[in-house]
Amino acid sequence: MTYRGEVRGGAIVLEGGVSLPEGTPVLVQPFVRVAKEQAGDDLFKMGGLAVETGIPDLATNVDHYRASR
Repeated sequence: MTYRGEVRGGAIVLEGGVSLPEGTPVLVQPFVRVAKEQAGDDLFKMGGLAVETGIPDLATNVDHYRASR
């Protein structure tokens, strides 16, 4: 499950009042905002179309997975 939030006072505060149990391991990946001049370029919007497939070698073996549809 993915949670969104922001850093406030050096601590990560999750949206919606979500509270994880003390000691919960987490992975933090900063969200990088694009510059205004890049925001209108469709190429920079491609990342928003990505979905998690659970296939770790998809980029390497895309032809194999495409053929198995």
